[in-house]
Amino acid sequence: MAEIYSAKVWDHVRNPRNVGSLEDANVVVQAGDPTCGDAVLYFLRIEEDIVRDIKFLIKGCGAAIATSSVATELVMGKGLDEVMGLSDQIIAQALDGLPEEKMHCSNMAASALHAAVEQYRATVAGETKPL
Repeated sequence: MAEIYSAKVWDHVRNPRNVGSLEDANVVVQAGDPTCGDAVLYFLRIEEDIVRDIKFLIKGCGAAIATSSVATELVMGKGLDEVMGLSDQIIAQALDGLPEEKMHCSNMAASALHAAVEQYRATVAGETKPL
């Protein structure tokens, strides 16, 4: 199995970045893939349309851990429009690729972060209540 994952994937599996929860999160989103049982929970602190802090908790395979971890690095300090531009392909490329059968993991991470931005924007617009 080791040969199907890049060194970057293994690094993020063994040493995931930004794991945990945020007490001062103003956005919390959950995403999952019922076909394989992976589930991720992202906690974000967004201020002035910038991701100031991000953490995650996950239940899933190595690819789900790696994609969630690298996704936090890709969006930390970024503007919300940049976060919305994050795709499953960008996440996979940041890990030097993923096997096709694991691309749903990068899609889960990207979709969750898009939902976080949408939730934040809806809160700012007064469409939903803040946390």
